[in-house]
Amino acid sequence: QVQMVESGGGLVQPGGSLRLSCAASGRTIRGYSMGWFRQAPGKEREFVAGISWSGAFTYYGDSVRGRFTISRDNAKNTVYLDMNSLKPEDTAVYYCAASRASVSGTNEYEFHYWGQGTQVTVSS
Repeated sequence: QVQMVESGGGLVQPGGSLRLSCAASGRTIRGYSMGWFRQAPGKEREFVAGISWSGAFTYYGDSVRGRFTISRDNAKNTVYLDMNSLKPEDTAVYYCAASRASVSGTNEYEFHYWGQGTQVTVSS
């Protein structure tokens, strides 16, 4: 079983930056692919970014590509999401997820473990 806790969310102005962290416990995430999803009020959960177990492969949703960067530190059992050039439409609860597959896709059903989420609000 993997437990994950997200942190780093908050209120930021448009054009600003935030770094989200996802700290895992219970077992190492070394063999797991990881992802970030988000859900805005009244909308379905949306894939944001994914990373393979080694970090060699990263992939992004169309709406964040070029602005967000996912990374991981397996020694710290932590995954990060660096968010730049934030827009009001990035406002959502952001969730960290882990998949037992070494490389996973963009479908939330491919992920087996989820954090509780952290709120990101982009507003002036």
